[in-house]
Amino acid sequence: MSRYKTKIMLMLAISLVTSVSWAKETFDLKKLNMPSEFEQKVKTIPQDKLQILDSSIPTQLLGTMDRFYQAMKTKSTTEIEAYLDAMIEVQQANKFNPETDMASIPLNTKAASFNGWKAERPQNLNPKREPGPIHLSRYMENSRSGVRTFAGAPLAIYPEDLIAGNVDVAIVGAPLDMGSYYRGQRFGPQAMRNEYGAGGVDMNTMVNPSDVLSIVDYGDIAIDNMSTEISVHHVRERVREIAETGAIPFIVGGDHSLEYPDIAGLADVHGKESFGVVHFDAHYDAGKGRTHWITHGQPVYRAVKEGHVKAENFIQVGLRGPWPGAEGFEWMRNNGMRYHTMAEVEKKGWKSVMETALSEAKAGGKKLFISFDVDVLDPAFVPGTGTPVPGGLTMREAIPIIRGLCTENEMVGFEIVELDPLLDPTYRSALNANFIMHACLTGIAMRHEGITEGDYWSELTTEHMQPSAGIKGKKEGKQVVVDPDYIK
Repeated sequence: MSRYKTKIMLMLAISLVTSVSWAKETFDLKKLNMPSEFEQKVKTIPQDKLQILDSSIPTQLLGTMDRFYQAMKTKSTTEIEAYLDAMIEVQQANKFNPETDMASIPLNTKAASFNGWKAERPQNLNPKREPGPIHLSRYMENSRSGVRTFAGAPLAIYPEDLIAGNVDVAIVGAPLDMGSYYRGQRFGPQAMRNEYGAGGVDMNTMVNPSDVLSIVDYGDIAIDNMSTEISVHHVRERVREIAETGAIPFIVGGDHSLEYPDIAGLADVHGKESFGVVHFDAHYDAGKGRTHWITHGQPVYRAVKEGHVKAENFIQVGLRGPWPGAEGFEWMRNNGMRYHTMAEVEKKGWKSVMETALSEAKAGGKKLFISFDVDVLDPAFVPGTGTPVPGGLTMREAIPIIRGLCTENEMVGFEIVELDPLLDPTYRSALNANFIMHACLTGIAMRHEGITEGDYWSELTTEHMQPSAGIKGKKEGKQVVVDPDYIK
């Protein structure tokens, strides 16, 4: 094969490789640990070309350096140099070129509707009313009638409504999905409002969050779905607005790009590095160095890098699948981050992992934010998500740990993201997402009622106490009186 053809084939094979820069001045060939046979072949090749072997390109091409060196065994010095030239060419092609590339996406700043996507309706255009939550149904008991809201809760529009209603939890939609590979997460809030599961009594504890807490639907945050970068700033403003009133923001996404503005908005109010984060996800979402500063795979790194939350106060739960590799886990270890993979669950059992995660979250004594990506659940429970990974948590495992975390810790916020109802022809994904949110609402309500044990169970629903309860009920005249003519 000619040198030209070799270069073309190699460029096609690695055309999607992310560029990695290297510095000629500090490069040391010894750190490559080249096999002696390969080292002899490349003696005449300039060192600045060999430096490409210290990048990620050879391993992304052939998997490991051992496999790369194995592939080079049958190549001549000229052919090896052709491979190096091709890799260097691709690396340079991947880099920003000010002569041909846009450094930023230009916007029409003269457009009359430049901020039209988030311009607020002046309050003096609305009917005069006293501040406070608004019930959107004409019926007293049927929360599924009228205009659908999160958990069947009343609506609040302005911060004044939250303050006047002494609101404990404000659930707000954030229909953003430009930060993800699959689109459709923008319909997550709509789908969750349309299904039950976020309201009512929790049978495990016999606590009904809606009876204990003042909960409202705070509408949807305006999103410019042509730009994640523009939208996240407004999301941050709205999350900050909720937190400033003393209410706990519950953010319903939308893709996981939201974790960055949600954490940043809370840090604006509570203080940087003042709270911990438990991040439930199949993926660790601490990617960096990509073309865009924020995507659904990068919020963790950016939140840590900007100092909103300390890595040592960050706990990952449910990681599995092909990402991250060793580099990602080493980054987490080096920065003091705790993580609990599904491999650890297989090794130690869910009970052990859950107890460890609960104790870690509580140990620092800090307030807590929970970021729940629905793909942490097995796709059997939530097929409606853009990046499903088999072997995830079951609902039976997820609900107790969420309820426990929200019971044992002072919560500053909660988010549930990556629900994509377009990928699920059933209502199962939205239903289960609602039950996850309800678990946290239950935990907050339990704490409000003075219950701070995450493993609290109601005796009424866990112990039937027969036959003594039945005998007692009969003596007290509490048993059903049989009436054959009951329906007549």
